[in-house]
Amino acid sequence: MNKTDKLEAPVAKKILKELVIHGDTRLDPYYWLNERDNPEVIAYLNAENAYYEQQTAHYEDFKEALFIEMKSRIKEDDQSVPYKYNGYWYITKYVKGKDYPIYSRKKESLDNPEELLFDCNEMAKAHSYFRLVGLTISPDNKRVAYGIDTSGRRNYTIYIKDLETNTVLEDSIENTTGSSAWANDNNTLFYVKKHETTLRPYQIYRHTIGKKEDVLVYEEQDNTFGIAVYKSKSKKFLIIACYSTTTNEYHILNANEPQGVFKVFQERIKGLEYSISHYNDHFYIVTNKDDATNFKLMKTKDDCCTIDHWEEVLPHRADTLIEHIDIFKDFLVVSERTNGLNQLRVMRWDNSTDYYLPFNDETYTAFTGTNVEFDTHLLRFGYNSLTTPSSVIEFNMQTKTQRILKEQEVLGGNFDKNNYVSERLWAQAEDGTKIPMSLVHRKDVKKSKQNPVLIYAYGSYGSTIDPYFSTIRLSLLDRGFIFAIAHIRGGEYLGRDWYEGGKLMLKKNTFSDFIACSKFLIDNNYTSHEHLYAMGGSAGGLLMGYILNNAPQLYNGIVAAVPFVDVVTTMLDDSIPLTTGEYDEWGNPNEESYYHYMKSYSPYDNVKEQDYPNVLVTAGLHDSQVQYWEPAKWVAKLRDMKTDNNKLYLKTNMDAGHGGASGRFEALREDADEYAFLLDLENIQS
Repeated sequence: MNKTDKLEAPVAKKILKELVIHGDTRLDPYYWLNERDNPEVIAYLNAENAYYEQQTAHYEDFKEALFIEMKSRIKEDDQSVPYKYNGYWYITKYVKGKDYPIYSRKKESLDNPEELLFDCNEMAKAHSYFRLVGLTISPDNKRVAYGIDTSGRRNYTIYIKDLETNTVLEDSIENTTGSSAWANDNNTLFYVKKHETTLRPYQIYRHTIGKKEDVLVYEEQDNTFGIAVYKSKSKKFLIIACYSTTTNEYHILNANEPQGVFKVFQERIKGLEYSISHYNDHFYIVTNKDDATNFKLMKTKDDCCTIDHWEEVLPHRADTLIEHIDIFKDFLVVSERTNGLNQLRVMRWDNSTDYYLPFNDETYTAFTGTNVEFDTHLLRFGYNSLTTPSSVIEFNMQTKTQRILKEQEVLGGNFDKNNYVSERLWAQAEDGTKIPMSLVHRKDVKKSKQNPVLIYAYGSYGSTIDPYFSTIRLSLLDRGFIFAIAHIRGGEYLGRDWYEGGKLMLKKNTFSDFIACSKFLIDNNYTSHEHLYAMGGSAGGLLMGYILNNAPQLYNGIVAAVPFVDVVTTMLDDSIPLTTGEYDEWGNPNEESYYHYMKSYSPYDNVKEQDYPNVLVTAGLHDSQVQYWEPAKWVAKLRDMKTDNNKLYLKTNMDAGHGGASGRFEALREDADEYAFLLDLENIQS
């Protein structure tokens, strides 16, 4: 076939499958697409990719120009702000022309010679996907444990490197989370094993250097729970964390006694959430005990940890969410959120000091950074806003002075933050609830029905999308786009109740909030439906699927990245990674009430014969979070049933998983693809 021959949109064959539960039958003609090893499945995905490439060929040069433009704003020769841990300064840097980080350290002083730990560019050469995580240094600084994933399925093999001889030991451990924790003997490592089928983290093993047989020290029997292992900042305890969406349990072991038995801190109670941090002879506990919806801070002696010993330190406040704490020798730092905005509260342990760091922007993001040192007065935190590049700031908690350690450079010579403005708006949902939005645009963009607007949201798991700076986003803003983040229910922007109001049997609030925000932008002359676009990924892709079915007339185009759209089928299959651990988020469809509620909003189950806007859908063949067949089936069904001639593309990365490409700049190509799709719909190709 010549390149000039026009490809027809792929048509997936139909093999009708009946799915019956609770006396209800669903007919799924594309169920067969979940056969990953079926050559016909791969052929279909390749056909969709070929169709996408041909249909977008007219702006291929523009995509490349966008990629080069995005890349040109990023400082290629760059490095992190060094942080000191246990006598060494640790540094992550990038080299011009290379995709992957280089990890190194310097002993005691930054003026000393650099010791190379890992050059991921060299390690990645033989792989189409590469990711290194979980660098964990032994207490004597002589060994490092780390995890590597070369498939994109977040299934890591742990290796151990001897830093004195610069050799990787024979010890290697497959099917792990990639993270681990050293005991204080420098010879014993604890790690988390993943289930081979579901990828649920469910076993903790003890590994002794040089020994072939590892010892199982804990197995999580409840398949709605995951687990992790880490060491307390005080270095006194090894900690096993058991977690579900709404319940926690911790087990602790003296880090000097790795052969000992972990003891339960406080056994799980359905609905009791807590996290623990160790200081002196106490554990400090952020918890929702006694209906503290927005959490409170408590403490207990480290030798009597059960809930009946917990004492209140900071009370619950209805208007302020406690997100987490950072512990130092003389200070406690509490990360809070009030009216959607981050706040950092600094308190002395002797109660002689209690104050908040001042932030003046209308909408911004502030968060504590890498604070691994315990005996210091210096707090490291990050700050940015929709118009302000990211800064790493060192704040002296004693003198209340600060200095900027690093400010994100925006290269290219054209960026001036004074050319952009941000604001916070409030839409009204169907039930009268006020829904906040954060907006950014160039100062010279005025209200007009002709403005292109991209509205973005996530809205699940209590994950908050803060108003953050993006150099990539400038490629839209400088071409006249307005960018909006809808802080919808299902996140925690306005506290824990905000999350509770957008999950389980209230999940549809997430969707109606987003629609209300979209209507607000149209009704208040920021844009019109001919120029409004929406974007979301993963659980945010579920949101995109819902609005496509239920409010398609509001949007000219939608980007759904690795979208969770086949909700009912996935949540009924407990062999799929994540399913059982998410019953507390979505509900368990094995229960009839949850089944029917899920079915009523599941995008795949509600595709109908109607006009749909222009749609770009992305997927990853090796995705362990949202299996590739969800977007593939959804696109096949949309293509079969839609009654319009608008664009519908499925672009599958055949080498990656949920997070897309692993290289620093290869990932930019995916952003360029998505932006080019939107800009082309606006007839902007330069």
